[in-house]
Amino acid sequence: MSKELGISSVEMGYLFSAFSWAYVIFLIPSGWLTDRIGSKLSMMLAVVIWSCFTVMMGMVHFIGMVVPLLLALRFLLGAAESPVGPASGRIIAAWFPSSERGIAGAIFNSAQYLSLAVFTPVMGWLCYTYGWEYVFIIMGAIGLVIGAIWWKFYYLPIDHPKMNSEELEYIRAGDGLVDLESLKSKAANTGKGMKLGEIGQLFRSRMLVGIFLAQYCITSITWFFMTWFPIYLVKERGFDILQAGFIAAIPALCGLVGGVSSGFISDLILKKTGSLSIARKTPITIGLLLSASIILCNYAESAAVVVVLMSLAFFGKGFGSMGWTVVADTAPKELIGTTGGVFNAFGNTAGIVTPVVIGYILQTTGSFDGALLYVGAHGLVAVASYWLIVGKIQRFKLHPKT
Repeated sequence: MSKELGISSVEMGYLFSAFSWAYVIFLIPSGWLTDRIGSKLSMMLAVVIWSCFTVMMGMVHFIGMVVPLLLALRFLLGAAESPVGPASGRIIAAWFPSSERGIAGAIFNSAQYLSLAVFTPVMGWLCYTYGWEYVFIIMGAIGLVIGAIWWKFYYLPIDHPKMNSEELEYIRAGDGLVDLESLKSKAANTGKGMKLGEIGQLFRSRMLVGIFLAQYCITSITWFFMTWFPIYLVKERGFDILQAGFIAAIPALCGLVGGVSSGFISDLILKKTGSLSIARKTPITIGLLLSASIILCNYAESAAVVVVLMSLAFFGKGFGSMGWTVVADTAPKELIGTTGGVFNAFGNTAGIVTPVVIGYILQTTGSFDGALLYVGAHGLVAVASYWLIVGKIQRFKLHPKT
């Protein structure tokens, strides 16, 4: 695509980051909106609107002014997707007691690895066989189907036709917020708008700020794999686009394994120790230290060794990505969607910065060596944030205004 359209490394970096500009700008408002309209409607609207813009991206080649249109549509994609994270945080908090949130959050986080593992080779094949336009058109059509399925089959805990009182009480007793949507209704009925003072309390919490900072670092690693990794395989390691698509799926599968296994291990540690801090910080620390192994690719000559190291790094990133579980554990009950929006805004600021920084590194040095060092260092900073800033992991309580 970049070769066909004559897009430079820096321009490609800005195209990658355009999504995150809108995503970050709209995350806090969309989190607030999700707290008002509920997670089911918010998620459905996000998926459907995102899918429509994705289809439109496949049509820009037939219109002209490709780069400006792609920038605009990438921006709109980010705005459309912004409710997904806050809605997911509410869903995890409502459906799962604290003893099961580790695996629930891990499965949610692991969806990105599964999608990369499944769709990267598919998209590589579509691009190789039919052209890049069809990648966007077909992926957008799939998204529309998923949006319809979500609206038809998702239920809140208190509304699910197969939910019994014993299970509902089990979730509630374990700090599951089964009445979250009723809290949403009460908040909406009061007619209150977004309270900046309440959001300000989130930023005055050392624990939450440390979690937000760590998420920025973790997401920096994610965005390398989501944007520049296939290009790294093609330009730095000599694979063609079809080979790169299939090879990129290997680290993604390792990320999936890491993400799911960390949830099981975290919940097991919680049952053994009763400490949320130990249960969440242990896999986060181990995983993010492993993610720094991406730096070793600078010293590897064999393509096979590079794939192994990238797979280890992505496994570690998946194993250490428990952010949404931690949000469900710590966010104030009144502002779970809003807290998720702030959390995701911090994280996806990396989606603005990282692709562009890597683009400039490539333009300046002509090599990915500095880029891999930049990405790997973020894993170490995230570990430091959890241990030096976050402190004890517990639910944050808003202070009433007096």
